[in-house]
Amino acid sequence: MATGTVRIDGNSLLLGDGGRVRFIRTLRLPETGTHPLPPGLGEFPLRRVEDYAASVPPAMRKRGGVMLPMYLREAMWLSFAGSREPTALQVGVGKVCAVSGEPWGDGLSSRPQNYVVLPRQPWLDGINSGTGTVRQFVAVPLGLGATVEGQVTGEETWGGVQLRSFPLEAGALAAWREEERRKAERMRQRVGSLDLEELDVPDFLKGPGAAPAGAPVPAAMGLGAGGTMRQEVYRDTRAPAEWADEPSARVFVHLVTPPQWRAITGEEPPPSPVDRAAYTQAGLPWYEYGDDTATDLSPAPALTDVKPVGQWIGDDHAPWAEPGPHQIQPLGDAPAPGSPVADGDW
Repeated sequence: MATGTVRIDGNSLLLGDGGRVRFIRTLRLPETGTHPLPPGLGEFPLRRVEDYAASVPPAMRKRGGVMLPMYLREAMWLSFAGSREPTALQVGVGKVCAVSGEPWGDGLSSRPQNYVVLPRQPWLDGINSGTGTVRQFVAVPLGLGATVEGQVTGEETWGGVQLRSFPLEAGALAAWREEERRKAERMRQRVGSLDLEELDVPDFLKGPGAAPAGAPVPAAMGLGAGGTMRQEVYRDTRAPAEWADEPSARVFVHLVTPPQWRAITGEEPPPSPVDRAAYTQAGLPWYEYGDDTATDLSPAPALTDVKPVGQWIGDDHAPWAEPGPHQIQPLGDAPAPGSPVADGDW
């Protein structure tokens, strides 16, 4: 499948013109109760698979893409940014859609919706398993049946995370750009002559020249379901026909354990995550986010029955301290990128 260029920029993935995705380390939630949004604790490092062709397993080399290190039972969330033009982003966990719970398909679907819309969806912390809630992404090894992939499909073949972005089709994109021009013109009329570089407007409005080591080791980590948090997955307000039929970019994100990361890259992985009880007891913030102009998707039936990883690998004995109301904060609505990421067969 011919798709656009994917690059690593720092620890971000740039999906062609479809926005920026960062993989954020976070506190693992208890598997009982419903909780506010946990904090970001830094980015997972990203590396291109092709840069370590001699030390990655053949399956990783075949699928291409990128890799990042995760500890057993570590949690993550996906941060979305940098998409000025509307983008439909599919998120797969072991090639099971994290939004619809359906098997990974060839294109976009509106019934059920199998994508999130950028920039409206600022992040995704887990699978769409409840009304106004998600179940946290938590790393587990393949082979136990604990992953979302294993519980939904009965097999654990892929692991990792899969991303695929779709732009608006030509007519819808032209209409959206025209509306953005009208908004910019109305702004100019209200505030007078302004330097466009000071405005948060699409690049195409800025004039010509602005362009819209070691032995191979197995890598077998996937994402299971952790605790529940309050987060909405927003419904698309566009007609399905407004989106392109083919993706503009796609990438396979491999999850490897810290020992595998050392063996493959020769680098030390990040230290193990901070103790969540210590974080909360220190008075540090948790978060709430809502968008009154958006509508939450219904939970995906295939994902509502996914069991938490604790039921597969043992109870979570890490201490938990409930954050006080004063700790929950409401949220309001770089250098040149590196070399392209090679896609593979998946």
